[in-house]
Amino acid sequence: MSNAERERVESFGRPEDGLLDASPWYRWGPYLSERAWGTVREDYSGDGTAWEAFPHDHARSRAYRWSEDGLAGISDAEQRLCFGLGLWNGRDPILKERIFGLTGNEGNHGEDAKEYWWYLDALPSHAWLRWRYHYPQRAFPYEQLASENRRRSREEPEFELLDTGVFDEDRYWIVEADYAKADPDDMRIRIRITNPGPDAETLHVLPTVWFRNTWSWSPSDDGGAARPRLAAAGDAVIGIEHEGLGPMVLQAAAGPDGTMPRQVYCENETNAQRLYGVPSGTPFPKDGINDHVVHGADTVNPAQEGTKAAFWYQVTVQPGETVALSLRLAPSTNRAAFGPGFDKVLKQRRTEADAFYADLTPPGTSDEDAMIMRQGFAGMIWGKQFYNYDVAKWLNGDPGQPPPPPGRQQGRNAGWRHLDASDIMSMPDPWEYPWFAAWDSAFHAVALAHLDPAFAKYQLVLLCREWFQHPNGAIPAYEWAFEDLNPPVQAWAALQVYEIDGRRDLQFLTRVFSKLVLNFTWWVNREDAAGRNLFEGGFLGLDNIGPIDRSHLPPGYRLEQSDATAWMAFYCLNLLEMARELAKHNPALDDLVVKFLEHFALISEAMRTNDLWDEQDGFYYDMLRAPDGSSTPLRVRSMVGVIPLFATKALRQEDFTRVRRLSKGFADMPSHQVLSDEDGDTGLIAVGVAAHGRARRILPHLFDEESFLSPFGLRALSRWHATHPFSVELPGWTASVSYEPAESTTGMFGGNSNWRGPLWIPLNYLVMRTLEDYQANLGDSVKIEYPTGSGRQCTAGEIAEDLRQRMLSLYRRGPDGRRPAFGWVDRMQHDPNWRDNLLFYEYFHADNGAGLGAMHQTGWTGLLAEMVARPTGVAK
Repeated sequence: MSNAERERVESFGRPEDGLLDASPWYRWGPYLSERAWGTVREDYSGDGTAWEAFPHDHARSRAYRWSEDGLAGISDAEQRLCFGLGLWNGRDPILKERIFGLTGNEGNHGEDAKEYWWYLDALPSHAWLRWRYHYPQRAFPYEQLASENRRRSREEPEFELLDTGVFDEDRYWIVEADYAKADPDDMRIRIRITNPGPDAETLHVLPTVWFRNTWSWSPSDDGGAARPRLAAAGDAVIGIEHEGLGPMVLQAAAGPDGTMPRQVYCENETNAQRLYGVPSGTPFPKDGINDHVVHGADTVNPAQEGTKAAFWYQVTVQPGETVALSLRLAPSTNRAAFGPGFDKVLKQRRTEADAFYADLTPPGTSDEDAMIMRQGFAGMIWGKQFYNYDVAKWLNGDPGQPPPPPGRQQGRNAGWRHLDASDIMSMPDPWEYPWFAAWDSAFHAVALAHLDPAFAKYQLVLLCREWFQHPNGAIPAYEWAFEDLNPPVQAWAALQVYEIDGRRDLQFLTRVFSKLVLNFTWWVNREDAAGRNLFEGGFLGLDNIGPIDRSHLPPGYRLEQSDATAWMAFYCLNLLEMARELAKHNPALDDLVVKFLEHFALISEAMRTNDLWDEQDGFYYDMLRAPDGSSTPLRVRSMVGVIPLFATKALRQEDFTRVRRLSKGFADMPSHQVLSDEDGDTGLIAVGVAAHGRARRILPHLFDEESFLSPFGLRALSRWHATHPFSVELPGWTASVSYEPAESTTGMFGGNSNWRGPLWIPLNYLVMRTLEDYQANLGDSVKIEYPTGSGRQCTAGEIAEDLRQRMLSLYRRGPDGRRPAFGWVDRMQHDPNWRDNLLFYEYFHADNGAGLGAMHQTGWTGLLAEMVARPTGVAK
């Protein structure tokens, strides 16, 4: 890490209540999502249809209640002041102020952004950020995208912006935004505009600054926020007055032709006339700048003041040329801001970023892998978003506003009135998933630990804070249903972050451990309905994984889940490891070492003796229990049956001596319930759910290229089901599963998430790290045929490394110059303006590696960057 960036990042400290207690370098960052419309927070409908309640067509005209969105957006850590870009090609019906996409009910495979933008570079302190966007010069085909995707079936591919022909003949704009901080509150901004097309074209560029609307929901004389103010403060200077920020300015330099931009102002308030047919509270509403620029309407304030303002540049660019605009957001005006010092700051921060990533890159790393790592980590940093949601206020409504529908009090998230978030969080995707998901956050933390260990720890601690974690111990899953369940991977992630950070922060480990013990107890009390140590848990994030909706079973049925039970065994072992580490410094925690090893033994025995294991197939399956007591195994060879492999931990003989000394109960348990056959010469005893040969029965399925193993990693569902679909008969209906390597043809969970075949990075990553543990614990004496049927015997470590290489090959250019993740899209494969800009997709086609789902899901797919920074066998 460069010395400058280390100083900025390590000054994060230990924020107890939010980023405002952290380093001042965190005050400003890329905290503005690409989408705030269509979210649960903005849904005040009677039927809970968030996408329809606040559609894209409303976004330019309607003030948001909870957060803001924008292009290339930045804001302060409380999102009081926002900055982003407005663009107009002279042909569109509206300004381009935010990313367009289809909602879950519009797309043939669910919600989907229909634009192209990239997070190319970033430092964790946000002292350097780089963003890129490709904007058509022709009219943006909004209606064509919506109508064609409505027409297509689930069996057909999604219709994308490139498919419309709007980029043909290179008639588009390349817009790049570079941000460089001279100091924590002095942001230098350079916007570069390139015309790759054949003709000279004019682009309207509107760098825009605005306040998040905090004043409309409650009058200031009733305790609400006072209205802040933007006003012209001289030639090309917008004055900024906010009681919480102090005075600031947005200052603009002349355009490429020497012309100073015009200033335009309106209010960040709803255009009620346009949306509802009633008079607006102002003649200059939120879409006032849009209507003035596009239609020439008299909707900007001639007094040049308001709560939203922009500099309006009109730049004509010749074919193949690039022009630049310069701005400065800072506490005060500096007339010399755009001289040589401006360029010096940008160059210096870029140089520091080069040094930062050079330090993270292991020796011998190829340039290709170094680029994958750098862009992956950049996306993780750009994925830091402001998340604001007070559930009690959302349920009750705001003073002076129409009350929410009565059903809201018993509807979505009604049991989470304590949740009151106003934090910076790592989001899965700033457009498709501009909200946290608990298990996503855990994977994010592992990657972020290489960049910014304090922020990674903050993310893991945050979901366990009293304003997130339920008083009963539950951790909120995700915004659409906090009460749903994500796999309990937080303890594993905390141990990984602790390891990456040098095994030194016992305070962090203690803090997380104490809250996760509460969560573990909640799982035991709430999700083991029959008290048999077999857990339910619902869909657990594995959308469409099985033949039935695991969260909504037929009346009277119960599903004992292989994955839920294995996740709990995995949770036990990781809490045991945390307790064992902490007990080195506090022997009183020995009792908890005993507690978690005993509980693991009970879960392991339950999985061994209660039908989840199929001896004939050598695989774990879910078991469906009917009201009459009969049971049906759901013989689907999916990741559900692989997850038991993760529940493995190496203990030393002295651990068992200590446990038997303290625990009569454990001493009476037969050792075959919890111990593996093989301990090699390491002095370690491998404890695992899949012990006594079961792992050796599962691994041939996993490493079979006609089953799970693909050229790019492990499929979510065995390809065996392509010719052997599974079906189950239930009263009145039949459910089935077959292999689908790409998007799902069933909408069981909505959206485009599908675990019926595609390759997903997070579980591949866990398999890879589990194999590393096998290698560390069992050594080279244990060998496994890999791939199955090849006759080649490999150590677990060699297999882990091969899986790492397969996953990274998704983004490496092959001998034909193509990156598998870019699939059949020739422009992305070969065009120099596109081919090295990486999109970190949500999941991947299991047979050809093409990226699918949310195309900026840098979150857990950002683990690819972690695999470069920490190759197999390193830091173990």
